Amino acid sequence: MENYSVVIFILAIVIGLSALADKVRIPYPILLIAAGMTVGFIPALPDVELNPEIVFLIFLPPLLYDAAFNIPYNVFKTNINTISTLSITLVFITASGIAVIAHYLIPQMTWPLSFVLGAILSATDAVAAMSITKGLGLSKNTNTILEGESLVNDASALVAYRFAVAAVTGTAFIWWKASLQFALLMGGGFLVGFILGQVLAFILRGVQKNYLVTISFMMLMPFVTYLVAEDLHVSGVIAVVVMGLSIAHYSNKVFPDALKQQSKSIWEMIIFLLNGLIFILIGLQFPFVIKGIETHQVWPYIGYGFIITIVALVLRMARVFLQRINLQRGFAKGKGKIAEGALLDIKNSLIISWSGMRGIVSLAIAIGLPVTLSDGSPFPERNAIIFISVVVVLFTLIGQGLTLPWIVKRLGNTK
Repeated sequence: MENYSVVIFILAIVIGLSALADKVRIPYPILLIAAGMTVGFIPALPDVELNPEIVFLIFLPPLLYDAAFNIPYNVFKTNINTISTLSITLVFITASGIAVIAHYLIPQMTWPLSFVLGAILSATDAVAAMSITKGLGLSKNTNTILEGESLVNDASALVAYRFAVAAVTGTAFIWWKASLQFALLMGGGFLVGFILGQVLAFILRGVQKNYLVTISFMMLMPFVTYLVAEDLHVSGVIAVVVMGLSIAHYSNKVFPDALKQQSKSIWEMIIFLLNGLIFILIGLQFPFVIKGIETHQVWPYIGYGFIITIVALVLRMARVFLQRINLQRGFAKGKGKIAEGALLDIKNSLIISWSGMRGIVSLAIAIGLPVTLSDGSPFPERNAIIFISVVVVLFTLIGQGLTLPWIVKRLGNTK
């Protein structure tokens, strides 16, 4: 089967199963993942290897831009404390926690390799959470926290991943240099996103009467922003997010309703297809990566993946509920630092905790591991790290994904 035929075949599956999901009342991401795993075992189908560069360039910019563009800015600002905690602090806590478990649990996992695995699985995928909980009546606060977390945590995970891989390849790790580099990556990404957002706003002022040209510029700019930031060795993720937030603020003041509606319709179709392709690709990776694992190692590695999934969930729940306590204490002290709308109740805390699913970014950076070290020797335990990463992604998406709607319904409406 030719490559273009495979793409058309996958798109047909995405559309068909998305329609079926409404009838069988199963979240469509779960159906798509299951279909991807099934299709991946078809002998006539060529191996579909995930290219990390394609994921980061084709999938990540439009998904981040769409989330940033549509996020309620006032709610985002109110919950910035919680969003920062989940997208930065929790990422590094999770990476460290998984590293400890991996080092003592998995044979041949040195500390540097354990931190590579931890960094790969440290960031959650709110695209999956939002796709699964769509229509379940989550509060605006909960939606905004989950979306806001996903806008920043990929950047944190990618930074942790780069440092961990550098340690494996023999590069000396110095804390103050790592912290400075992290600040430069984030700050540089913010600056690039802000400047290109202003450039796009200037362009749109001159062409906004031509709806097609305006929408085309808005569709192109996330990719341009990401590429410019990465070429300057700063965070492309942060750059796209900042650019999306600035254009959303500009469009709300200037764009007519007709243009907003037309733009929304086009973006909804693009995001629907991209999301569908992501979940199919996640399922397709399991048959592909299992070929790199010896038969006697499969079940032990699946067991390791299950334990890591539980550890990551427990760490997330602990941090979310600790954040709930901290917010209540801050609000009780007054001084206006914590708004009442930022407080979390038990229901929201449980839903946010259970929504910590891993996804396409974890897979992309796992499969993007170097094949060899600088001296030409194979990257140690590469197949094991990739396989365990895929297993954890599938456990979180299928296990938490199937139970999350039930939990939301049992808890009732959230504030």
